[in-house]
Amino acid sequence: MIREYRTIEEIAGPLMLVRKVDGVKYDELGEIELENGEVRRCRVLEVNGSNVLVQLFEASAGLNLARSKVRFSGHGVELPVSDDMLGRVFSGMGKPIDGGPKLIPTASLDINGTPINPAARDYPNEFIQTGVSTIDGLNTLVRGQKLPIFSGSGLPHANLAAQIARQATVRSEGEEKTEFAVVFAAVGITFEEADFFISDFKRTGAIDRTVLFINLASDPAIERISTPRMALTAAEYLAFEKNMHVLVIITDITNYAEALREVSAARKEVPGRRGYPGYLYTDLATMYERAGRKMGSTGSITMIPILTMPEDDKTHPIPDLTGYITEGQIILSREMYRKGYMPPVDVLPSLSRLKDKGIGKGRTREDHAGTMNQIIACYARGRDAKELMVVLGEAALTPLDRLYAAFADEFEKRYINQGFYENRSVEETLDLGWELLRLLPRSEMKRINRDILDKYWPED
Repeated sequence: MIREYRTIEEIAGPLMLVRKVDGVKYDELGEIELENGEVRRCRVLEVNGSNVLVQLFEASAGLNLARSKVRFSGHGVELPVSDDMLGRVFSGMGKPIDGGPKLIPTASLDINGTPINPAARDYPNEFIQTGVSTIDGLNTLVRGQKLPIFSGSGLPHANLAAQIARQATVRSEGEEKTEFAVVFAAVGITFEEADFFISDFKRTGAIDRTVLFINLASDPAIERISTPRMALTAAEYLAFEKNMHVLVIITDITNYAEALREVSAARKEVPGRRGYPGYLYTDLATMYERAGRKMGSTGSITMIPILTMPEDDKTHPIPDLTGYITEGQIILSREMYRKGYMPPVDVLPSLSRLKDKGIGKGRTREDHAGTMNQIIACYARGRDAKELMVVLGEAALTPLDRLYAAFADEFEKRYINQGFYENRSVEETLDLGWELLRLLPRSEMKRINRDILDKYWPED
């Protein structure tokens, strides 16, 4: 039997104190019934004896303390899940907003899932093709990995996120395309961005294999905190119950962290770095560590969290803590963006710590590792030559340094700059890499095995 309480003591912003409550647990979902019959949702943040602190999902305007009733559901926030989730668009709280029929769930799962037990984890080692050369060729994504994208304010990370969602696929023999699904969570975005994602996915047909969660900037902060966990719960169902390979893309983690800071400030908690709560690292880890592969399960969750670095600062708490938890990062460059190269990936500071595990013969191609190392080395030397050219002039460079500078220019124009709607296979990416390397003398190919070099670049 559900009890109703008329003991609301105080409201401060999004927080409400209810006294003389019995049997209520942390994170439990509740409802507030106003005098006019309107129902608003809330969630338990703190339990102190018979006193309960709850956070409102909606605004507190018009809420009469003496005449409003509170009742608790006995369970936390849950997501109804079903096979029919694919191709649907949901709000940040899991309600369909695409005008389609109501979902008939097979189960309702608590969104606060648990991280995968380290002892039960299987090592990520299968290549995922995103169709983006700077990722597939140089910072390879593997199944079960957590590879964040660090962006800056105004950079087109939304376009890159949509491109990866459209193009990504697992290249394993004997597996059908229907076994790959995308769960896309947009956190704290504008109406224009939401319209872009929905229309782009529908126009390209990517919506058929995608579960889309949309949380707008105008929605409450508490919903923003729940949206990524909604997406991960849907991904866990598809991966470990339906044996699918699931790619989870969450944009923007910075909006999530700002909502977490807002709730922490309302609770008058002691702030940590830059006002963020001291448990930000733990909170992010509870999300990121839900991705991976499990022993004995054919399904997996691969995660690409996207965050904007305030003031392009990589030492900001959000990218800093994210880097500790995840396996590398893809960094977007404002310099590449000014040049008009899309997607504007900054190759040199970007890193995928598991890239060596998903490439090579039987996964991509035998020449992948050698060409990857050679291209990065040549591009780094070319960048150095261009910087030297700015200071001393082109005449001060050796003929070989001029070749490296020309290589760096061509690499940016043709390899990095592919646009948001070109889907390159990994073979096309590797062939393009060989084509660019031929701008340099064969004797400079010092990071490629001699047998591989003879096969792909035979001597005259």
